[in-house]
Amino acid sequence: MLWVMITLVMDSRQGSQLNNTYADIEAAYKCLKEQYGVKDEQLILYGQSVGSGPTLDLASRISELRGVVLHSPILSGLRVLYPVKRTYWFDIYKNIDKIGMVKCPVLVIHGTADEVVDVSHGKQLWELCKVKYEPLWVSGGGHCNLELYPEFIKHLKKFVQTLGKPKPTTANGSEKEAVVETENQSNKASKESETGTSSTSELSTEIPEASRNSLDSRLKKSKKPDKPEKSRMSTDHVDRFRRRKGLVW
Repeated sequence: MLWVMITLVMDSRQGSQLNNTYADIEAAYKCLKEQYGVKDEQLILYGQSVGSGPTLDLASRISELRGVVLHSPILSGLRVLYPVKRTYWFDIYKNIDKIGMVKCPVLVIHGTADEVVDVSHGKQLWELCKVKYEPLWVSGGGHCNLELYPEFIKHLKKFVQTLGKPKPTTANGSEKEAVVETENQSNKASKESETGTSSTSELSTEIPEASRNSLDSRLKKSKKPDKPEKSRMSTDHVDRFRRRKGLVW
């Protein structure tokens, strides 16, 4: 299957307006859908740094995505500057509030020595994921050099290969599949049961016939063939025979 990855990498120093960043990823998504016929289940969204904001915004609104990769993501714009405990109305890229609405597998990659976005952002987002995938915490990795570490490509490749297997489902989907599987097994069992009952009934009708045949064959064997009976000697003939042979005393 062909995978299409929408990658959004942005630098906060670019001064992009919030609405423009959302429009960028929407335009890429619309182009893939309308002009190239790409299905949602073929899409993997990849967001790095501030790009994780528009990525999670789109992912939270598409239920059939194949997967999401968050590279050095942020909890929210304000939380990069201040360790606030709540989300304010003027905050931007509120990933902490949207990550729970993503229904596909999410891979989080973050450097432990990130000097721009602390690794705690990636770890907290991973904890909030609905469908978790094994994260990658790059030891000693910074904010813009994770691609230089061999484990980065290796782990990313493993994630994409895993998505090539039967699509992971949410809890409801799993229950639905379980129900379908149970129904299939029940139908199979009922068919086997019906087949067994039919075979038994057929066998039961054959058993008496076999018994009769067996009985008839035994009777035929036990019955002597019809032979003319030897004529029995009369008593007089017997007496004369005995006298002749000196058998009478």
